[in-house]
Amino acid sequence: MKEFDYIIIGGGCAGLSLAYELEINGKLKSKTLAIIEPRTDYKKDKTWSFWKVMTHNFDDCVKKSWESFSINIPKKTNYLECASYPYQSVDSGLFYEKINNKLKENNNISFFKDLSEINSKDSFIFNSVPSIKKNHRNFWQHFCGVEIETQNNFFDDKIFNLMDFDCDQRESVHFFYTLPFSKTRALIETTWLSKMNDSSQKDYDKQIKNYIENHLNLKDYKIIYKEEGAIPLFYPTYEKEKNKINIGTAGGMTRLSTGYTFLNIQDHSKYIRENIENIINAKKYKIGNKYQFLDEVFLRVLEKHPEKMPDIFFKMFKASPKTVIKFLSNKSNYFEDLSIIFKMPKLTFIKALFY
Repeated sequence: MKEFDYIIIGGGCAGLSLAYELEINGKLKSKTLAIIEPRTDYKKDKTWSFWKVMTHNFDDCVKKSWESFSINIPKKTNYLECASYPYQSVDSGLFYEKINNKLKENNNISFFKDLSEINSKDSFIFNSVPSIKKNHRNFWQHFCGVEIETQNNFFDDKIFNLMDFDCDQRESVHFFYTLPFSKTRALIETTWLSKMNDSSQKDYDKQIKNYIENHLNLKDYKIIYKEEGAIPLFYPTYEKEKNKINIGTAGGMTRLSTGYTFLNIQDHSKYIRENIENIINAKKYKIGNKYQFLDEVFLRVLEKHPEKMPDIFFKMFKASPKTVIKFLSNKSNYFEDLSIIFKMPKLTFIKALFY
C-alpha cells in the first residue's frame, strides 16, 4: 500500500483548512499528503459565522457580512455596532469548492475513503475526528437552522440578531439566531445550550415554524436550505500519540462558552504550517488557559442556573461591543476581560468557583 508523509483524517473544515494552508504556502511541493474522507461529494452542509478579528484565507467564501447586531430578552433589546470586527458568514459550499479546486492542482495530494487503504505506519497524522464518550453531564450547543425566502422584502439585511431569548426555555438555555442575507432571504436557527438529555428539545421544525409565523409574523415563505448539528461544549478525549496531532474540535479548537471554532482552526492551521518542518517537536497549540478557566466557570453557572443565562448574556453586551467580541474570540487582554467580568452577577460566578 502507498505511503504518505502526512495524513489528514477527516476532510471537513479543520482538515481542508490545514491542507489548504500547507498547499498555498508551498509546504507540499516535495511532500505527499493523504486526506481520509468518507463522503462521496462535497456540497453546502454548514454555515460558519464569526467576528472577523483576524485575517483568514476565505474572504471570497463569505456569503454576507454585517456591522450591526442585536441581542434581546423579553421586553428588552440592545442594538450594537461591530464595524471594527464585522460579523461574517462563510458558505461551506463555496469553501469546499475553493479548497478542492486548489488541492486538485497538486499531484502529491490524494483522497481516500478509509485509513485502511494506505500505509500509515511512518506518516505524521493530523486527526480532526473527535473521540467523544457519551456523558449525561456534558453540555452541547445543538441547533437546527433553515434558510427561507420570501416573495416580498421583509428583512433588514444591515443588522443580524445574535440572540433572541424571547422564547420557551424549557429549563435549559434556548435562543433564536437570525442572519438576513438579503431583504428576502435569511437563515433562522433555533439553538440550545443543554445536556441533550431531553429529546423533546429536538422538535426543531415545530420551534422554527412557530418562531417564524408567530414571533416574526411571517406567513408567506419557503424553506430553501436546512442544516442541523451539535457542537460539544467539552473537550473530547485526548491521548498523546507519537506522530499525531489532533486538530479542529478534536484538538480543542472549539471555544466552550460559545461554540466558535472556525477562526481557531485557521490559527491552528497557521501554527502547524509555521512549524511543519519540525512538527514532531512542536509545542501543543491550544486556546489560552485563561479562556479555558473562564469557560469552565461559565459552564458551571449554566449548569446550576440556566434561568439566569439570558440575563447574563444580555448584561455581557452592556460592555463595549468591541471588547466583548475580542473576549468571545480569544483576542482580549486582561483589562478587557475584567470589564466583561464586572458586568456579570458577581456572587453567582464566585459561588461557581466552588461547585
